Amino acid sequence: MKRVLLFGGSGFLGRALFKELHPYMDVYGTYCNQTKFESNKRYYHYDYREDSPLKILRKVKPDIIISCLRGDAEEQFIAHDLIIDFSTKHESKLIFLSSANVFDGFWHYPSYEHDKTYSESTYGLLKIKIENKVMRMPPFSWAIARLPMVFGANTPRVLELKNAIEEQIPYEIFPNTVMNLTTDDFVTQQLHYIVNRNLWGIFHLGSADLIHHDEFIFQLVDGLRLNKKPIYKHVYASNNDRYIVALPRHNKLPKHLRFQCDDVLQNSLQGLKK
Repeated sequence: MKRVLLFGGSGFLGRALFKELHPYMDVYGTYCNQTKFESNKRYYHYDYREDSPLKILRKVKPDIIISCLRGDAEEQFIAHDLIIDFSTKHESKLIFLSSANVFDGFWHYPSYEHDKTYSESTYGLLKIKIENKVMRMPPFSWAIARLPMVFGANTPRVLELKNAIEEQIPYEIFPNTVMNLTTDDFVTQQLHYIVNRNLWGIFHLGSADLIHHDEFIFQLVDGLRLNKKPIYKHVYASNNDRYIVALPRHNKLPKHLRFQCDDVLQNSLQGLKK
């Protein structure tokens, strides 16, 4: 049975991945501030800003390491430097969850797996820096999964939207931003497949089609059928459409793991009705 260690296992995607993989693999995770994980023997306390990951890595001895760490602090690069070194020496597979923001400096077109990365944000620049380190690992020993905006029934984005409507706080929408999307359900299923098939390389795990940010939010709010009407704050980054899009071209997953923006909408709303 494969032994998996999730760095950032207490975060939203980390918890979703733990739930997806645990029935089939020997899964462990890390937590930072959530005290509810203290009594869970499969979770270890870890703060990348203060702790070295080596103690946990030596104890768990994982076959597969999945990094779901969040934030844009420079200490995250130091942590990944140690994780990559351990992974290379002990022949562990490393899967790094990156972001479509590695392309947020390209405004006028979608990007594909082997396109040059370029970012104007601190978050995107850190992801690029870590990606470059990961890609220098030996072949077959790594995978990079670039994610677009993640929605879903209980994702932070949807909860933030619902809270803004309930509290009548202006919610920012970006009419000129073109993007593709995913949900926690789709991401975990795709990553499960990548782990099972021992795939390597760069994967873009978003919807096959594109949508404007404001259009998707309008559809989502209509589907939520809340009692209060939202207050929108329109944010225009430019006069023309801006693309923050990572589409697959070379490493396409099977058809049953591909989806459209409407599938993201339906998946998010169905989860809310459960």
